[in-house]
Amino acid sequence: MLKKVTCLIVCLAAGLLCAEAQQAPGAVKTSAAAINNFMNMRFGMFIHWGPVSLRGTEIGWSRGNQVPKEEYDSLYKEFNPVLFNADAWVKIAKDAGMKYLTITARHHDGFCLWPTAYTSYNIMSTPYKKDIVGELARACKKQGIKFCIYYSVLDWYHPDYPVHSPGNQAIDPKADMSRYVVFMKNQLRELLTKYDPYMLWFDGAWEAPWTDEMGRDMYAYLKGIRPGVIINNRLGKEMTGTSTTKKIDVSKMVGDYDTPEQVVGRMNMETPWESCFTICSQWSWKPNDKMKSLKNCLSIISKTAGGNGNLLLNVGPMPDGRIEARQAARLKEIGRWLQRNGEAVYGTLGGPWEPAENYASTRKGNKVFLHVLQTDLPELELKNIPGRKVLKAAVLNGADVKVSRQGDTLRVQLPADAPDGAGYIIELELDDNAASLPVI
Repeated sequence: MLKKVTCLIVCLAAGLLCAEAQQAPGAVKTSAAAINNFMNMRFGMFIHWGPVSLRGTEIGWSRGNQVPKEEYDSLYKEFNPVLFNADAWVKIAKDAGMKYLTITARHHDGFCLWPTAYTSYNIMSTPYKKDIVGELARACKKQGIKFCIYYSVLDWYHPDYPVHSPGNQAIDPKADMSRYVVFMKNQLRELLTKYDPYMLWFDGAWEAPWTDEMGRDMYAYLKGIRPGVIINNRLGKEMTGTSTTKKIDVSKMVGDYDTPEQVVGRMNMETPWESCFTICSQWSWKPNDKMKSLKNCLSIISKTAGGNGNLLLNVGPMPDGRIEARQAARLKEIGRWLQRNGEAVYGTLGGPWEPAENYASTRKGNKVFLHVLQTDLPELELKNIPGRKVLKAAVLNGADVKVSRQGDTLRVQLPADAPDGAGYIIELELDDNAASLPVI
């Protein structure tokens, strides 16, 4: 009898949630103005963190692989990041020139970094017992950084999600996907109403139990609660992922923008996109993990902006709660570069030239910013800008450079002594607006 009553309650709850989604004004997608504001920020911080940092293996994916399930699922009992300081994390992001921050509130392993009412597998069951998500939300608001939340569609830990391991896609007959969707909606309502995130970053929709129809229903449900919240496209299966060649069908995309992963996205002036990269090799913290050079990081920033996209650069904090000193130092170097060159990144459009190995370009008003990525070159040969004349050329906030036109070729003489060995900007002033130029 108790089981029947429980099922009835779950079904009624699911019906109410679905009705709420159908009534929601969220069937209308996020406004173009909101997306433009998001894209103008260009650069954000991704944070992958949780009890798995105690083992230094990958979050979620190492469960049942490098770390036995039973051990992995018990790590929360040891998780006590006493040196976590939300203000310090947000300051690191701000000093890096980042405009928004996205935290893995719940990854594929199901552990929750906030005191959710819907599972005990959360931060309040650890020795730490403090709301990580809440503290970051407050710190971001205080320092003027947009606060965003990552939430996994799949949950290999939850008994009602039908798949329990990345390596074994067998469906658990005892699982109940309809109950799981109600659980998700309850948690997401909790996150939206408690923390008011600027953006929701989903992941994990590729497995068979989750369908595009579920994703569309979830998108409408969330927009019904917070019409202004921005949502990435990983509630559905139409995304570029790690492909550098796939062109997505926007009509099938569930969400507001595309999300290439560990690759710079294709140049796209129509569909907004954001590439996510790790600053080291692994998403979550790993001792002695190989870190990207400053030159590599700046090249990724320039090529991403040059392709008209945003960059979400990931750090993995240590188990004691600190962002590793060398990662923080690298981010500060990026921030110093952006202090000098941010005009060529923030609030720009990509192009008009498609990014290449040696250069990328961005534009704003009547200016084109040429990002020089190979700093030992004597000159760059580019296709001429159609219908425009270059009135002046100079290193951004520096000395003039010579530009000459020969037929359809534009030759840019580069300075003998590069002003910044990791990459610098040449500013081209045109005789008319650059925004309407076609991609060259």
